[in-house]
Amino acid sequence: MNSFLNLIGLDVSALQGYGPLLLHGTWVTLKLSALSLLVSMALGLLGAAAKLSPLKLLNLPATFYTTLIRGVPDLVLMLLIFYSLQGWLSSLTEAMGWPYMEIDPFVAGIVTLGFIYGAYFTETFRGAILSVPRGQQEAAACFGLNRWQRFRFVVFPQMMRFALPSLGNNWLVLLKATALVSIIGLSDLVKVAQEAGKSTFNMLDFLLLAAALYLLITSASNYVLRVLERRYNQGVRGMAR
Repeated sequence: MNSFLNLIGLDVSALQGYGPLLLHGTWVTLKLSALSLLVSMALGLLGAAAKLSPLKLLNLPATFYTTLIRGVPDLVLMLLIFYSLQGWLSSLTEAMGWPYMEIDPFVAGIVTLGFIYGAYFTETFRGAILSVPRGQQEAAACFGLNRWQRFRFVVFPQMMRFALPSLGNNWLVLLKATALVSIIGLSDLVKVAQEAGKSTFNMLDFLLLAAALYLLITSASNYVLRVLERRYNQGVRGMAR
């Protein structure tokens, strides 16, 4: 931590004892981002399958979901989903005579962000699946592969090659959107930085540190994404030549 602070030009003493809390907030942000990504990808795959389905019973709800989520600001959606879930839970506990239960902000953040960005991942996966030549799926079916095997061995590897650029962009946006969870009480990196800045009357340095930590995470993410792109593009450039 000290070497990182020196690198960005901040004195260790300027943290005034908030270093461990900032590290914990960074860890919370990383966990929240990773788990929200898993939820978003799962919802995205299900949503893409529903939108590509000829059945209106599946297609119409998926279309409504993506249209609604992409048309309403993330902050409004986060507040609506969080307080709606808490309201429904309170009504249920009251009706059943159970003790009052409060939704954990971390779980609420995962569910909310996963639900919101699942709509964006739906469109990403839908476009990627449509980019895979249909003839390859038909050839796989002729070789006796069932639907799951065709998706796993034929569609998914090629779909990821088309989806990765957009997936990477969505991941970076999702990572930065975790800052919104501070409004529902979660002590993430942004909330800790704000509280430290208010307590020490040194808001600028703590916000600069938070920005530098986000930049560090996104830079590492870009490196991982480049590695994944090379992996899923193996053999493609050679064939193009």
